[in-house]
Amino acid sequence: MVRSRRSPGDTARSALAKLWPPGAAVALTVLLWWLATSVLSPEHSLLRQTAPQRVLPAVADLYHRGVLVSDAAISLWRLVIGLAVATVIAVPAGLLIGLSTRVERAAAPVVQFLRMISPLSWTPIAIAVFGIGNQPVYFLVAAAAVWPILLNTVSGVHAIDRGFLDVARSFHATRIELLRVVIIPAVRDHVRTGLRLGLGTAWIVLVPAEMLGVRSGLGYQILNARDQLAYNQVVAIILVIGALGSAVDFLASRLPGRGSNHRVVAGS
Repeated sequence: MVRSRRSPGDTARSALAKLWPPGAAVALTVLLWWLATSVLSPEHSLLRQTAPQRVLPAVADLYHRGVLVSDAAISLWRLVIGLAVATVIAVPAGLLIGLSTRVERAAAPVVQFLRMISPLSWTPIAIAVFGIGNQPVYFLVAAAAVWPILLNTVSGVHAIDRGFLDVARSFHATRIELLRVVIIPAVRDHVRTGLRLGLGTAWIVLVPAEMLGVRSGLGYQILNARDQLAYNQVVAIILVIGALGSAVDFLASRLPGRGSNHRVVAGS
């Protein structure tokens, strides 16, 4: 069977068809932003500072001053540490809850209660326990990310085809082998989904957490710009937060998934 080759013109039209809807949406958003801040706002309103023609140069100024790169790197580092702590806690706990009906029944009310508490509600306790610095930020990020990872891990365990477990047991697999060869590969996609959801929640919590006693990070820079009444810089940092968060989420969505369950069991 001979495959038809696509001409360069067809490829360009296909790329254009994919790019123009998001491009048009971005252009419309910028146009509405400009209208709201440059045309509809009063002449002496602070909103005038947040117009696109004043915010975009502020982004360039912050970059040339070295603020954006260093503080964005610090924020990302805090995000990674918090996510790592949440993953180390949530994945083993999710496996334990998912594999034991008794543990699941016992843990359900506690998990349901704790996950409904806003992570920022723990701020006074985090500061009292850990003091001022990075540790409370790590704690709040982990508190935000732990529940999506845990619940998705439990869901992944519940979704495992019991036939695969029976096949592994028929080969006299030990509990460790069952966990390593069948269960963990089977829940990998669910853990990845939980990580992506937890990352989004953690990124939202990270910025206000950095407004509490630390002197670096994107959240701190928002407070710093506000204190100087530089609202164009405030919006510039907000744009960077949105762009950086979208990039991190995109990378998280590209994490490798698991292989086929059939190959996994065959390898046991």
